[in-house]
Amino acid sequence: MTPAEHARPGGAPPPIAVSGGDPAGIGPEIAAAAWRALSAAGSPVFAAIGDAALFEAQGAPCARIAQLAEAPAVFARALPVLHRPLAAPARPGRPDPANAPCVVAWIEEAVRLALSGAASAVTTLPINKKALKDGAGFAFPGHTEFLADLCGAGAPTMMLAGPTLRVVPVTIHEPLACVPALLSAEAIERAALHAHQALRRDFGLRAPRLAAAGLNPHAGEGGAMGREEIELIAPALARLRARGVDVAGPLPADAMFHPAARARWDAALCMYHDQALIPFKTLDFDEGVNLTLGLPIVRTSPDHGTAYDIAGRGVASARSLIAALRMAAAMARARRAAAEDATQDGSDGADGEPDREPDAGTGSGPGSARRAGSGAPTRPDRGSAPGAGDARS
Repeated sequence: MTPAEHARPGGAPPPIAVSGGDPAGIGPEIAAAAWRALSAAGSPVFAAIGDAALFEAQGAPCARIAQLAEAPAVFARALPVLHRPLAAPARPGRPDPANAPCVVAWIEEAVRLALSGAASAVTTLPINKKALKDGAGFAFPGHTEFLADLCGAGAPTMMLAGPTLRVVPVTIHEPLACVPALLSAEAIERAALHAHQALRRDFGLRAPRLAAAGLNPHAGEGGAMGREEIELIAPALARLRARGVDVAGPLPADAMFHPAARARWDAALCMYHDQALIPFKTLDFDEGVNLTLGLPIVRTSPDHGTAYDIAGRGVASARSLIAALRMAAAMARARRAAAEDATQDGSDGADGEPDREPDAGTGSGPGSARRAGSGAPTRPDRGSAPGAGDARS
């Protein structure tokens, strides 16, 4: 059953499923704080999957529900929790391998709910990969790759989105020394196509603009500092342009992120993790959102880790989680609208498929990216993304 079929009377979407994350981290604290911030407005409705005692310990009234569909009825007065008890008591800042299988199971349940349509999206609270590996044999570099495996999807793409910036790393959780060997034309094109489609379907940009960084200093400076730009990146970008993707580059990464440069594109395609995340976390740390592209479901998360050093102290900020929940809700609405439009016109609903030429009249250069149904140009620092302008705690 699809999320549209699960929608409640009046057109309200199903709740968001929030996997509980590492019980020794700040996840329970920020989930309780996010509920306090969002419950008065009544949306977006979410339910936590995890041990209810974790959230009750944060002073949040909890309603232990049997099914996710019960969440909307109680959300205004209590945090809905699908109670799944831990194997061992949780101690802030001290991960226990005995609880690792529980954490993995919470993620798996959230994904099942989203795949079935019972949840409109999945938002994941932070995990510690080493703790999961030690306690549950977790074999994935992170959430992103695990979610793709659970969904039966191909290689996923990570996007980080915030009020100021959107970035897409081509290689994700890989040692820097391995990046040149792992970087491939296929990976570059896949990440760009996923980003292009997401910007159209999920963010409402009719003609999105991408900018691709080079791998080497000064984008290789004509081969003097490396030939990956000439032999690998530039040909991949040329093939993307032939498929209707507006992508500039390869560009020197050190000159891509100042305000004037950012105004010329809607998302930056970066060759490795820190090339993307250092500028992103510098500009959008408090309200940054991690989302996974290339999945059949919507998945977001706060763009920070377990923060063991402050767990249990009552000082963690929920702003990134609130932004992640709002972005998940906005993306789910956009996908639901696209699916309903597709049903009416008989198309497949995959708005923004990369083989499709840009819409007539929209152009494909700087300044041409416009929101569907609007003549106003969009900029990544003007709230054009779901959750950008409205991602406030």
